[in-house]
Amino acid sequence: MTRKKIGVLGGTFDPIHLGHLIVAEDLREKLGLSEVLFIPAGCPWLKLKEEKTVSAAEHRLAMVRLAVASNPYFKVSTMEIERPGLSYSIDTVLELKAKLGARAEIYFIVGPDALAKLPKWKEPARLVELCQVVGIGRPGYARANLRKLERSVPGAGQRIMLLEVPKINISSTDIRKRVAQGLSIRYLVPEAVEKYIEEHGLYMSP
Repeated sequence: MTRKKIGVLGGTFDPIHLGHLIVAEDLREKLGLSEVLFIPAGCPWLKLKEEKTVSAAEHRLAMVRLAVASNPYFKVSTMEIERPGLSYSIDTVLELKAKLGARAEIYFIVGPDALAKLPKWKEPARLVELCQVVGIGRPGYARANLRKLERSVPGAGQRIMLLEVPKINISSTDIRKRVAQGLSIRYLVPEAVEKYIEEHGLYMSP
């Protein structure tokens, strides 16, 4: 039985931008993924712990759906939004494993900033045991040190794959700042997402 290879790209997506989509498509081809599952975070514990505000889940989910609509290989999951309480990656992977069973192999995609914080995650050693973690590069961030991660997270050295992806220097933080300053975000987000942000008055200065 051929196992399906499912890419999982989670995040707050506040908002989703072209960098997310370019990376997802690049990894889909490089890894031969059957599909890439975009999972907007419901209540991201680490960002909230760092006192970062996050837009309402309904808006972030709507923007993700608009952004991926034209790609048949991109799917959206609401599991973290529907799950009560804080969002933890290990719970998402366990839910996916239970739903997909042995017929699927999960490739969990994380950026360098998130990968550096892996030791702070809930049950990180179990997470890397259950799926193939794919660490990607990003402009302005150093390449992940797997030896250092291995000391804190046993198994990280063998279960984390580091891949280079197109260097797209776009960030959701910068997009929010540009909107607040009345600057254009054209060509940073899909056109449908740009219209959604404008129509709903997201990220405007108080």
